[in-house]
Amino acid sequence: MNLLGVLEGILFVVGEEGITLKALSEILEKDTEEVKKLLLELKHTYEDDKRGIRISYLGDAFKLTTKKEHKDYYQKLIENPENNMLSQAALETLAIVAYNQPITRIEVDEIRGISSSFMIRKLVAKNLLKEVGKSTMPGRPNLYGTTSDFLDFFGLASINDLPKLPQVGEPKKEEQDLFTSIYKEEK
Repeated sequence: MNLLGVLEGILFVVGEEGITLKALSEILEKDTEEVKKLLLELKHTYEDDKRGIRISYLGDAFKLTTKKEHKDYYQKLIENPENNMLSQAALETLAIVAYNQPITRIEVDEIRGISSSFMIRKLVAKNLLKEVGKSTMPGRPNLYGTTSDFLDFFGLASINDLPKLPQVGEPKKEEQDLFTSIYKEEK
């Protein structure tokens, strides 16, 4: 099995959170020195001018990041009016924040089941979400909420105009009828 490919996939899956050398060693079932060699080999592959990402070591974790020299292009991507269509992932993220605000990125990740860091940054850049404070959780992560541009985009006067969500576990009338019988059990 190509361990460089596996390593690259792991770095992609962990996203912005990154992964420690120890965790990589456990997952790959290799000693830390061998994992370091694999990381260096993959890092050299990304140093080519034809590549747009690199491996960074930030906050005691390895992660894939974009190259700083391409920053201006990424900024244009976010600010380009033609890219103002919202993807399914963006709509999911907006809905989660709108109905649960204020909420941390980690809480959004838990609800979506996937990392939302890029999507939240993109929605903040589009001014649909904003930082509204700091959580009391360890590390004091940012809390996010919707903006007035969010309300304008969806034609809402206030956040209270969002459609009401059905309560989980509360059966609908049709479902209640399925479990209610006109016949009584005899004792």
